[in-house]
Amino acid sequence: MVPAEPGWQRARAAVAAQTGRDVLAPLQKDFSAKEVQLIRAAYAIIGEKGVHSFSLQDVAEAAWVSKGVILYHFKSKENLILATMRWVLSTVAERIHRSLARARSPQDRVLAMIDTIFADPDANRNFYTAYLDLVGDAARLDAYNKLSATFHDIVNVLYADVIRQGVDDGAFTVTDLEESARVLRAIIDGLFVQWVADTGWQTSHARYRDTCKRAALAYLRSPNAGAKV
Repeated sequence: MVPAEPGWQRARAAVAAQTGRDVLAPLQKDFSAKEVQLIRAAYAIIGEKGVHSFSLQDVAEAAWVSKGVILYHFKSKENLILATMRWVLSTVAERIHRSLARARSPQDRVLAMIDTIFADPDANRNFYTAYLDLVGDAARLDAYNKLSATFHDIVNVLYADVIRQGVDDGAFTVTDLEESARVLRAIIDGLFVQWVADTGWQTSHARYRDTCKRAALAYLRSPNAGAKV
């Protein structure tokens, strides 16, 4: 995991105080150095071949270990996939929260968050192709559903906190924080889905990021955003 900074710790504690819980705790798990090595290898293979096409032998070769070592630590391919996605999702959530702690104005927090999410074309493509596999499996498998739902809940809390501060400062005009957080996530995820499918994804990455920034701020400033119908 990325080491925590004092500002990041304060921001996380503030959200915990507001919500009554540490929002990132459900995703976090302490992995040994060997397990992290295996998880990193699995994530690289998943990014290359997809969740359903890689094998434990692929991971073993990438990590320079025997397949028995993987089974010793994770028992099964499904457990390795779950551990890998939990590790990745936790890292993404932490990076988002860290970016929020460094920004000052509500608008800057939204822009910093989007810059953090749209980190790098290759990294984003690896993450979202694996993430979309997870979303598809979540509709069929209970274990994946719980992990996906936990990540969505955490992201919604982070987004809602950003929106709430903007509303308190008079920068945003939304009226329903929970609904607005879901819409903000839909804007970000929806543009990512379009970007992943773009044949020129490497060169269009910055354009989609900038579109996302404009769309997010336009929505949050809209007088009708989150209004009941």
